[in-house]
Amino acid sequence: MKEGHKDWELVIGLEIHAQLATRSKIFSGSPTAFGAAPNTQANLVDLGYPGVLPVFNREAAHMAVKFGLAVGAQVGRRSIFARKNYFYPDLPKGYQISQYEKPIVAQGALDIELEDGSRKRIRITRAHLEEDAGKSLHEGLPGVSGIDLNRAGTPLLEIVSEPDMRSAKEAVAYLKKVHTLVRYLEICDGNMQEGSFRCDANVSVRKVGAEKFGTRAELKNLNSFRFIEKAINHEAARQIDILESGGSIKQETRLYDADRNETRSLRSKEEANDYRYFPDPDLLPVVLDEAFIETARKSLPELPDEKAARFTREHGLSEYDAAVLTASRELAAYYEAVVTAFGGEPKLAANWVMGELSGALNRDGLEIGAGKVDVARLTGLLRRIVDNTISGKIAKEVFEAMWNEGKDADTVIAEKGLKQITDTGAIEKAIDEVMAANPGQLADYRSGKDKLFGFFVGQAMKATQGKANPAQLNALLRKKLK
Repeated sequence: MKEGHKDWELVIGLEIHAQLATRSKIFSGSPTAFGAAPNTQANLVDLGYPGVLPVFNREAAHMAVKFGLAVGAQVGRRSIFARKNYFYPDLPKGYQISQYEKPIVAQGALDIELEDGSRKRIRITRAHLEEDAGKSLHEGLPGVSGIDLNRAGTPLLEIVSEPDMRSAKEAVAYLKKVHTLVRYLEICDGNMQEGSFRCDANVSVRKVGAEKFGTRAELKNLNSFRFIEKAINHEAARQIDILESGGSIKQETRLYDADRNETRSLRSKEEANDYRYFPDPDLLPVVLDEAFIETARKSLPELPDEKAARFTREHGLSEYDAAVLTASRELAAYYEAVVTAFGGEPKLAANWVMGELSGALNRDGLEIGAGKVDVARLTGLLRRIVDNTISGKIAKEVFEAMWNEGKDADTVIAEKGLKQITDTGAIEKAIDEVMAANPGQLADYRSGKDKLFGFFVGQAMKATQGKANPAQLNALLRKKLK
């Protein structure tokens, strides 16, 4: 929000589209793998040819129910597919099969953590099943558009929130929470670059204290956490500027241009009745019995909030550390494997997983499963820190070599001669040499300039090539400098 916009309040609701991780499409046997050549993964059902009949994918219902249970929602025992009628070049049937009046999931909620550490509940209106449309292609096609229908019929779970968010940061926090959850549940790979997790943001503004919502604009197909925050803030500022100038907001769908950091109008926003919803005559209602729902319940993993609470309780971690480590199921599993193999020091393990390991993964653009230091190697490094073979500072050098060379900690320490000096005599000798070489600083320190202690620490460490045990060196140095 701009400095002059403090009298205004944002109202944000998100419609998240999570592509379900089924091997085939929601109403046909076509594969859903990403990256196939255009129009090689669409059959006659996906294309809506006359005489073909859709057949519902049971696994899509299982995944939707898992999500509903995870957010404490009501699971619809009877849900109905409807035809949502509209024209779009990459919608081959002229309608989309979706759910309207009776979705499979309704009335759930997720808690997000705000910047001040407090929590806020975001209500989930519904989560319904639907098929994806195809994709329009423009790159390498000057003057024309191409249509790739591989994505047509891919199963989506559309997760619709109430307009409970009041800032772009809250919207991003909620989106990240849903992103983490669907990956934990293994119902969506969460790959935003490939479009398997994306969202539309409904944004409006109103005067602080007003009860009535303003007219909303829908920001379409946002697929980056950073761009979502920028798009919402830009759109809010645009609407406020219009209203303060005496204008009015049009209900419309807008596109966010990340290169120009602006939103542009795409089309007027339709109301539900414009889509002429009616039950799809080719699909029976989806009727779920208790056994089906119970099977989904038993398949639920330990959820992120539950896991974070356990990390705090069992490992003594702060809520912040626990939240970071449980942000992905894979990272949490790696951390727990290290703690188990190490047999203690859970905070030390947390610091290294969140620090050096995560930093190296981010730097190289790798997921945890593709990391170059596995659980056994990191555990070996931590053991050498605890038994004082190396200092924490040298350990960072060892880790970097392990990452680049694929070796274990003991090999790196031996090859590079990095073993920590713990021999008191050797450390005293280095201190004596430093004191003899710096008589002026020694006199100043003894006359009361205590800050010079850091100078002597640095010089002594330099003399030992950084290998002296820091605690021993500090204790001996204080004794000798008296």
